[in-house]
Amino acid sequence: MSNADAAATPLPTDSGFLGHPRGLFVCFATELWERFSFYGMKFLLLLYLTKYHLFSDANGLEVLGGYAALVYAMPVLGGLLADRYLGMRKAVVFGGVLLALGHLGMALEGQQAHVVDGEIVRDDAALQVFYFSLALIVIGVGFLKPNISTIVGRLYSVDDPRRDAGFTIFYMGINIGAFAATLLCGYLGETFGWHYGFGLAGIGMVLGLVTFLSGQKHLHGLAEPRDAARLADKSPLGLSVENTIYLSALLAVFIAWPMLQFHGAVGMTLNALSVAVLLGLGWFITVKCNPVERSRMLVLLILTMSTVVFWALFEQAAASMTLYADRVMDRTIFGWELTASQFGAMNAFFIFLFAPLFAWLWIFLGRRGLEPGTPVKFALGIAQAGLGFGALVIGAATPDEAGLVAGYWMVLAYLLHTTGELCLSPVGLSAVTKLAVPGVVGVMMGSWFLATAYSEFVAVQLAQLAHIETVNGAVSDIGAALASYTELFNGLLYIGLGVAALLLLLSPLLKKMMHGIH
Repeated sequence: MSNADAAATPLPTDSGFLGHPRGLFVCFATELWERFSFYGMKFLLLLYLTKYHLFSDANGLEVLGGYAALVYAMPVLGGLLADRYLGMRKAVVFGGVLLALGHLGMALEGQQAHVVDGEIVRDDAALQVFYFSLALIVIGVGFLKPNISTIVGRLYSVDDPRRDAGFTIFYMGINIGAFAATLLCGYLGETFGWHYGFGLAGIGMVLGLVTFLSGQKHLHGLAEPRDAARLADKSPLGLSVENTIYLSALLAVFIAWPMLQFHGAVGMTLNALSVAVLLGLGWFITVKCNPVERSRMLVLLILTMSTVVFWALFEQAAASMTLYADRVMDRTIFGWELTASQFGAMNAFFIFLFAPLFAWLWIFLGRRGLEPGTPVKFALGIAQAGLGFGALVIGAATPDEAGLVAGYWMVLAYLLHTTGELCLSPVGLSAVTKLAVPGVVGVMMGSWFLATAYSEFVAVQLAQLAHIETVNGAVSDIGAALASYTELFNGLLYIGLGVAALLLLLSPLLKKMMHGIH
């Protein structure tokens, strides 16, 4: 399909899904199941490594951090390839296949690690399958994640009054998938066997792929390549451009495979990319921007770097907070005993409860001229991320007779982290589109995702400060473990409050530098 043909393609007028195009249901269900598989695996990952394969906390966190960083970095490339060559439909299908294979591969757990003569004996073959499965997921997310959202946008004209509501419905699918997966996969994995939890996550991804394939007609050709004929052209490898992209992606899987095992490689790659991006943006801001553009771009850089702090705190959820819940917490809530990984469902649960309230609150304040500006919202978000750890510090001061902290403090921590997310996350991408010079919006969006990826790497470096020595995957001294985690969380509390205070102090200057953009 040429650009002209794509522009001429009529937008869908059907309203078979809550008054929206039927294609929205296809995207909603696909994303729901993809997030089901992603979160179903995410909160089990560290527990699986430390309790089944007997990894040390430090090594398990390195794997989690490397995986999470690559997962958030790859959509930049996947979105670029889909936009210029593949089109969204082909990218989503290809990414879905890789994801289904990766998640199902995670269910092959092999023999449990055990200690012989003081040495840990692990099933190395099963671990290689595990790492390869993670690599498939990394590349699969890169192709699927950015493009399914783009398809949703294509279903509506720019002035369609249903557009914002459509995205709201779509993002609700994300949280439904995250909530259900964390409860179900977490329960199965920790209670009956890790392969049951990972296997259910894999089944979820297969269902998502089947849903997308069966709903193609409802996309009305809006997710096709810009220039289908170009995909058939020969590349320097002698293959078609399309097959060259697929082959390159498979080669990327084999590159990610060892990177996930040699943890320094991910850190070095992120550091090199970050320095290159900062140098490039510094040159562009200095040489190519007029004073107003320069001022706005500097604000955007400051906001982007501040998100590294927020997400590094927020992403303790699958790292130190999950280990904390497993080792030193009474996990009984209102008479129900949760598994450690099931606490991760709290984030999606509070999103359900409070997202509509925050949407109303900003409108309510805006009508009265009281809505805080973007820098203040960022400061509020970072402060609440820090205060979440303050709740855990307070809870640690009054453990029960067994030395365990009441699980309600973890619920409060998730509540504060979620309200912080609602202050910062929804306005973040909007800030990129408003503050970036039009010619580099794509670059700045890529920088935003790179910052998110970097925050995942920083998160595990912070979590490693409280690494605990374990015996066969369990702590031997609950009191010492609690003290170590409390020291970490106390530090994270002050990091969050300190950065938030600095950003709040700078907010009048940043507001002035935004030159009228709210």
